[in-house]
Amino acid sequence: MPLFRPLVRVSSFLTMAAMLSHCTSTKTKSDKVVVSVKDQKLGLYQNGRLKRQYVISTSKFGLGSDPGSNKTPVGQLEVMNKIGEGLPPGAVLKGRTWNGEVLTPDAPGRDPVVSRILWLNGKEERNRNTQDRLIYIHGTPEERNLGRPASYGCVRMGMTDVISVFNQVPVGTSVTITEDGLSRHLNATAVN
Repeated sequence: MPLFRPLVRVSSFLTMAAMLSHCTSTKTKSDKVVVSVKDQKLGLYQNGRLKRQYVISTSKFGLGSDPGSNKTPVGQLEVMNKIGEGLPPGAVLKGRTWNGEVLTPDAPGRDPVVSRILWLNGKEERNRNTQDRLIYIHGTPEERNLGRPASYGCVRMGMTDVISVFNQVPVGTSVTITEDGLSRHLNATAVN
């Protein structure tokens, strides 16, 4: 009998810890991302409801998936990899590796990938080459250009906004890039 009580306590503790970790992860993680080309916004959805939106930039060359076109792909995609966890806002990611440099918003000069990368993979025939085209959701130092098409195919975000999305979106999350507005996707059924 004396051995039984500690086992019950350990079992109860493990059960409670599992329940709490499940509750916190479902409350803070988004289950769908929608990128609206029309609105130039990215929306995070949880259980089919828009929880947060951010200003973004899609391609200045338009929409499509032709290799070398610098266009933003449309359709159903997913987050296949996340890169840059723990790096400071503005960390320059060259070849998906931090080069030690940190930029401030609207720093003059070039326009590298900064802060975080959410690497996208196409789920449809029309956008299957998205991963090979190196299409990301990523931070940009050119925050003054957000809200209008300005990228070379990727979905650009503010330096700290992309960190917020990175922290809320696990690998495997569904991403829809659409010509529609975010309002069309309100209360839509969440896609896992």
